[in-house]
Amino acid sequence: MQNQWLLVFIGIYLLATLAIGWWASRRVKTTADFVVAGKRLPMYMVACTLFATWFGSETVLGASSEFIENGVLGIIEDPFGAALCLLLAGLLIARPLYNLNLLTFNDFFRLRYNKATEIVSAVFMVPSYFSWIAAQLVAMAIVLQAVCGLDRSWGVLICTALVLLYTYIGGMWSVTITDFVQTISIILGLLALAVELVLKAGGLGKVIEAQPPNFFQFFPEAKPIFLIQWVAAWMTIGLGSIPQQDVFQRVMAAKSVRSSVNACYTSALMYLTIAMLPLLIGLCGRILYPELLAGGDAQMMIPHLVLLHSSLGMQILFFGALLSAILSTCSGAMLAPATVIGENLVKPLFKHLTDAQLLRIMRYSVVGVALITGIMAVARNNIYELVGESSALSLVSLFMPLMAGLYWKRASAQGAIAAMVAGIVVWSLTFWWSETVVQPTDGSAPDRIQTLAQVPPMLYGLAASILGMVLGSYFYPERRAEPVPRAGSSLVV
Repeated sequence: MQNQWLLVFIGIYLLATLAIGWWASRRVKTTADFVVAGKRLPMYMVACTLFATWFGSETVLGASSEFIENGVLGIIEDPFGAALCLLLAGLLIARPLYNLNLLTFNDFFRLRYNKATEIVSAVFMVPSYFSWIAAQLVAMAIVLQAVCGLDRSWGVLICTALVLLYTYIGGMWSVTITDFVQTISIILGLLALAVELVLKAGGLGKVIEAQPPNFFQFFPEAKPIFLIQWVAAWMTIGLGSIPQQDVFQRVMAAKSVRSSVNACYTSALMYLTIAMLPLLIGLCGRILYPELLAGGDAQMMIPHLVLLHSSLGMQILFFGALLSAILSTCSGAMLAPATVIGENLVKPLFKHLTDAQLLRIMRYSVVGVALITGIMAVARNNIYELVGESSALSLVSLFMPLMAGLYWKRASAQGAIAAMVAGIVVWSLTFWWSETVVQPTDGSAPDRIQTLAQVPPMLYGLAASILGMVLGSYFYPERRAEPVPRAGSSLVV
């Protein structure tokens, strides 16, 4: 009976969230409203929506399960790498890009390089979101499975339809306003649950003492391969998500440059501190209720914990806030590739496309993205792996052309394209190679080859991207009759 009431209240909570999104959608009149909320958001709202970029499935379900199983070294990618990304966004991209009045990162590639670079970067950026969105859909399906026993495949289909509706009508205005409300809800829910479980476990000191040796070890063993893997974990989201469109849209939605930069710093601090709550909850759960891990799916630890050992009010607060937070994260992620498709792939094909027509194309693109990612989510269910794939793809293809375009005067269009192609090709090849060499079936691979195969493929891809950028720019330097106008002191074009 309690589960039925919980399901009813969660449904009401989600309907209220959709109502807020619909109300916010009335502000959407132009593509700028749909993509960057008209650049009218105050600092605190931008900080909340940046914080909500990843705070949902990845942190509450994915990172907490990794923490339970592998300790601190298992969560370098998130939350530490995610907080680093938000900090670097404020340091590296917010100030030089804000006054350019761009809708996408790919617009910058056109301005800094040429149209060919814009299109190639868009082709690489769009699929980088598919794994990320699929991870959010899987997370929502996991929550529905825990609450009402709904089959995970059906949960994915229902959640895909829900996110599609939410994103289609409201764009960034809906995402931002609901992110603000949901940030408050999820913090209150996690804080209340963490306090309750810490007290049950006998205090924070006992929770820490109960962990195995080296569980809280932050730095790896002083061996080259472990250090390389540790650095790669920082880079996956820390650098790989800097050239991602959902982060860019949130940063550009601020009402001023100062608000944009300060929002990045504030959200980094929020992420680094608040993300500790689900990790602490997971630890308490492992101590108090080790039987919850008996099924082998650590991603279900916190949902099961809340269902079995908390009041109905706590369940409503936690699951409602968690589902709506994932909903907003997924919505923002679904909006990003749809924006790129409309602005950078379809718009260049039509010379006289009106703003209203472009807005319609972006909304139709949302539908296409939802269908693709829904299929992916049905086929796969590991949240942490899906997120890692997404960030690695943008790291090896887009990070170097963006940074070089901002801070290297000699960067050329040919260099940028070479960097994107080389990064993707080498990453793909080394990913396949490492999968076949790390665990050879015949035991004949030399130790040196084994070690090289254990280097994360993204590092090979990033190295190839850097080399492509340098060689392409050196052999095919940029030739412009007039320089592109500057928008900030660090934009060296």
